Amino acid sequence: MLTFLATFLIALVLTILITPMVRSFAPEIGAIDRPSERKVHTKNTPRTGGIAIFFGFSVAVLFGLLLGGVHGMKINPNPILGILLGGSIVLLVGLLDDIRGLKPLVKLFWQLVGSGVAIYFGVEISFVTNPISGVLPLGFFAIPLTLLWLVGMTNAVNLIDGLDGLASGVILIAAGMLFLVALRTHQPGAALLMLALAGTALGFLRYNFFPASIFLGDSGSYFLGFVLAASAIVGVFKTTLVVALFVPLLILAVPIFDTTFAVFRRLKSGKNLFSADDKHIHHLLLRAGLSQQQAVLSIYAACFFLGILALFMSLPK
Repeated sequence: MLTFLATFLIALVLTILITPMVRSFAPEIGAIDRPSERKVHTKNTPRTGGIAIFFGFSVAVLFGLLLGGVHGMKINPNPILGILLGGSIVLLVGLLDDIRGLKPLVKLFWQLVGSGVAIYFGVEISFVTNPISGVLPLGFFAIPLTLLWLVGMTNAVNLIDGLDGLASGVILIAAGMLFLVALRTHQPGAALLMLALAGTALGFLRYNFFPASIFLGDSGSYFLGFVLAASAIVGVFKTTLVVALFVPLLILAVPIFDTTFAVFRRLKSGKNLFSADDKHIHHLLLRAGLSQQQAVLSIYAACFFLGILALFMSLPK
């Protein structure tokens, strides 16, 4: 437990220390989020949070691996290395988009590349379990399904990042819940990743909760979504837990639902799937009369409730 605690604290403290630094040079590189009709914020805000998230997370994970090795923890480093490398690619393409703007298909291509790197290092949904037929090998469908999960969650977290503290708080809750599932299923590597993710998300919330002084940017939301999705593969999909298929889906139900609804909404209206709109869950809550803080806390509560439900589902019967 010392390794887990140290990993969490390093991620938390480093992110708190680094975030003001990356916030200060955002104007110099042009990474500023400006207000618009679709956006909620009313002032220019730096969107370099992904850089702080990346360093806080990466250093904590690498330190955790070293400390875990000293204490005899059996952790396979290959998937973790794949997640760090793939996440770096996803982060960089997001950062370029924050600075100069990229076409949707360019971003999608590099997200697929980052996901492919993670798959090469063993981050793959090779089978699923269900209460009816037990373990079901995926065979040929393993890689396409893994790509869909990784890229889908990368963009799902980006889509819900529309209010101060929303995406980082959802990640904090989801990572915390998946950490407990990883402990329950004896997956120390995934538990390490989840605690580092929770620590860096909590540290970033210090500056990102309303009124936010810095945003995640595409770099941060892409990185958080990618790492969470990849860590879920290592920690839940790799187990023979009967409800392994449903646990991460339930914990991440809010961003999954929001993204799925957005896709069908745009298909129905004939719009480009990558076009932005103001009909996401947080927009609907604001139009219903909730303040930014109330809308964010409502979504937090929903994520927490679904996470608790998923934990109960994962308990031994």
